[in-house]
Amino acid sequence: MSFKDEPPQPPSPTVTAGAQTATNVSTAVANAFLNNMNQTTPLGNLNFNVTGNYDFQDPVTGAVYSIPRFTAVQQLGPTQAETLNQGELAKLNLSHLANTQSSRLNEVLGAGIDLSKVPAGPELPPTIIDPYDLSMTKPLQFSLGDAGALTRSYGPADNFSADRARVEEALYGRLNPQLALERQRTEQQLADRGIQAGQGAYTAGMDAYNRQANDLRLAVTQTAGQEQQRMMDMAQQRAQFENAAQQQAFSQLLSRGQFYNAAEMQAAQEQQQRANFVNAASRAHYFEDPATRRQQALTEAYALRAQPINEISALLSGSQVSQPTFRDVPRTNIPTTDFAGIQNQAFQQQFQNFQQQQQQNNQIIGGLFGAVGNIGRGFFMSDRDTKENIQRVGSIFVADRQKLEEPKKKKLPIYEYNYKGDDARHVGPMAQDVEKIDPGAVKSIGGIKHVNAPRLMGAILGAA
Repeated sequence: MSFKDEPPQPPSPTVTAGAQTATNVSTAVANAFLNNMNQTTPLGNLNFNVTGNYDFQDPVTGAVYSIPRFTAVQQLGPTQAETLNQGELAKLNLSHLANTQSSRLNEVLGAGIDLSKVPAGPELPPTIIDPYDLSMTKPLQFSLGDAGALTRSYGPADNFSADRARVEEALYGRLNPQLALERQRTEQQLADRGIQAGQGAYTAGMDAYNRQANDLRLAVTQTAGQEQQRMMDMAQQRAQFENAAQQQAFSQLLSRGQFYNAAEMQAAQEQQQRANFVNAASRAHYFEDPATRRQQALTEAYALRAQPINEISALLSGSQVSQPTFRDVPRTNIPTTDFAGIQNQAFQQQFQNFQQQQQQNNQIIGGLFGAVGNIGRGFFMSDRDTKENIQRVGSIFVADRQKLEEPKKKKLPIYEYNYKGDDARHVGPMAQDVEKIDPGAVKSIGGIKHVNAPRLMGAILGAA
C-alpha cells in the first residue's frame, strides 16, 4: 500500500567523495595561507611567497584542483649581510693561512716527543699492608632459622556450602507456608472481585504476589549467603593471623642475621681503610718530590707538541655570522568540514523520519480498516458537522474512480475526532473529503452525509 512519501534516496558516494575532497583541499589551502606568516626582525626578514601551483587530480571524480606552492625566502638585514660577506672573505684568508701552516705539521708530527730532559720517576715501594687481607673478620651468615610454613588454605573443602544450605532450608521452612497462605489469600481476593484466571487484572494481581514472593526468596538466598560469607571471613581471619605470626618470626630471624652481617661488613671495611691509609701515607712520603717534577715536565712537552695543531684548528674555524632568530608563530588551523558525515547524517535523519511516518500511517490504516470493517456493508455517518475536536493525523491514498481509463491516486485526509455529545475518540475520514474524490461513495441520510463503507474500502485497496 502506498503512503504519503517514498523513502529518501541515499547520497551518491562519488558526489559525496568529490565534495569532501573539495572541502579538504580548500581548507588546506586556507590553513597554508594562515600559517605561512611573513616575519620581520632587526636581523632580517622571512617571507613566504607563492611561486607556482600544483595541479592535483582527484582519482575518484577526476576533478583537478590547483594547489599553491610556497617558497620560504630568508633575507639578512644590511648589517648582517655585510658581516656575512666580510666573514666569508675572512674565512677564505684564514683557510689560505691554515694551508700554509699545515705544512709545519709534517715536522712536528714526524718527530717523537723529546723526553731526554724529563727527570726519571722513583720505583714503587713494596706494599706495607695488603688492604684485601680480611683474615681477621668472621664469615657472613647465609641462612636463617625455620619460621614455620605458611597457611595456604582455610575453611572446609565446600567453602561452608553445607552450612549455607542448612540456613536456607531453615528459612524456607518458615517462609513457604507463609507464601502458600498469601497465594491463597490473593487468589480468593481476586475471585471475590469477580476476576477470573486469564484476565488482565488477574495476571496483574498475581504478578504483584509473584514479585513479593521472589523478593522474599531472594532475601532468603542473601541471608544464607551472608552467613556463609561470615563463616568464610572467620576462617580467613584465623589463617591471616597464623601467617602474620609466621611472618613476624621470619622478620625477627632476618633482622638478626642482617645485623650480624652488617657488623662483620663494617669490621672488614674498617680493616681495609686502615691498610689503605697506611699505604697512602707511605707512598706520599716516598714520591713527593720526584713525582711532581716529572709530571710537570711531561705536561710541558705535551703542550709544545699540541700548540701548532691548536693554532691551525683555530684558523680553520673562522668567524660565525649571527643568523636571524624567527619567532615560532602560533598555528591557526581551520577544521575540515565533515561533508560526508553531514550528508550521511542528513540521510539517516530523513530515513528515520520516513520510518516514523510509515509507522504512523500503518497505525492510521489499521485503525481505519478496523473502523470501516466493523460497519459491515452499509453506510456510516461521517459528516463533519456532526463531529468536534477535530485533529488531522495524516492521510492515505485512495483510487480516483472518476478516471477509469487511467486510475489515479488522490490523498484522503484522516482525522481524530469525537461525535458531538460523545467523548469517545475515533479515527476516520470526513464525508466532505470523500465526496470530493468519489461523489458516489457519499449519501445524505436525514440531511447528514454518510459514507459507503464497502466502496471506500475498495478505493483504499485499489490504490495499493
